[in-house]
Amino acid sequence: MSLVKLTIKGISYSQTQNGAYALILNEVDGERKLPIVIGAFEAQSIAIALEKEIKPPRPLTHDLFKNFADRFDIVVKQVIIHKLVDGVFFSSIICERDRIEEIIDARTSDAIALALRFNAPIFTYKNILDKAGIYLKINPEPDNPESEDVLSEPQTFGTEEVSGEGYSQYSIQELYDMLDGAVQNEDYEKAANIRDEISKRES
Repeated sequence: MSLVKLTIKGISYSQTQNGAYALILNEVDGERKLPIVIGAFEAQSIAIALEKEIKPPRPLTHDLFKNFADRFDIVVKQVIIHKLVDGVFFSSIICERDRIEEIIDARTSDAIALALRFNAPIFTYKNILDKAGIYLKINPEPDNPESEDVLSEPQTFGTEEVSGEGYSQYSIQELYDMLDGAVQNEDYEKAANIRDEISKRES
């Protein structure tokens, strides 16, 4: 299976789920986005790693792991999001010490927080991106070339209920239409929930 490289597009805060955030990953050589719902601590840790100038007074858990790994000459080479089951992403951290490679299972949010600290690339398999990736169908306005799809700052979600259980009464076609609408509105958390409902039915 071929690997697809991802970059971090941004992090969005959710008002509908307490402490929930949507981490948006972007396909490097394509237009698909991969939204992943993560917890508040992991979102904060990733945000701090993205803002190179922010240095917490004491090491966060992921900083401690980085310091520990540096002390014992362990290098994180890459992170691979390798499985998707019922809307949950599974990841592996590929490490190396003394030219011996080890694979460590990790939550995706933790794996990405560490990848940022080691400047390690993030990958997923093409079949996962085919299944869970979201295409953005946004065309810049002709008289406003700057109106591109950019998530440069955290976006706030609406208050509509986005629980996956709330989509069971819709048909597949209706779900795809709702998915397009959520993506157009940059409501990535809602899009992720709709996508998970579609994946459950089509698996």
